[in-house]
Amino acid sequence: MFTGIITDVGRVRSVEMRGDLRARIGTRYDMQSVDIGASIACDGVCLTVVDKGADWFDVDISAETVSKTNVKGWTEGHRINLERALKVGDELGGHIVSGHVDGLAEIVAVRDEGDSTRVTLRAPQALAKFIAPKGSVALNGTSLTVNEVEGCTFGINFIPHTKQSTTWGQSQVGDAVNLEIDTLARYVARLQEMS
Repeated sequence: MFTGIITDVGRVRSVEMRGDLRARIGTRYDMQSVDIGASIACDGVCLTVVDKGADWFDVDISAETVSKTNVKGWTEGHRINLERALKVGDELGGHIVSGHVDGLAEIVAVRDEGDSTRVTLRAPQALAKFIAPKGSVALNGTSLTVNEVEGCTFGINFIPHTKQSTTWGQSQVGDAVNLEIDTLARYVARLQEMS
């Protein structure tokens, strides 16, 4: 489990096919405190640490995960949002995030509003019904509040701190973004379906 509060921006050092995709990610985390087998959310994708060094860790990524996320676009030097798994007693500053990406949203507009930036995204139709104004979503692992929704498009506002502390300061129209809908929305929809 994660909170969607990004604690480091890592950089992909290498990507290699070995049956599954193996990625090496550079980080500022103290890797002595990270165990082999630990979960780290990488752009919102919950991945398992399979090897590590002083300032890097390796993850294996299945074909299923590659097909459902923006991992297929990772290349050497690509920056990604990182978050270590939630520990009992940690502050829950965002919302409950599982690291199980539901699909990809596409950035369709980016515009500055004062010091903040408004980003408009298009969600897949099957997921759009789970996105509500003032509700929560995780985008590339970042816990965010939805401003407005119209059909399959929705808007997010990024304050300067978020743009500086995550990869969101480099967002561009056409970017594919990992989308995880709010767990509560998923359960409410399922309850309605079963009623």
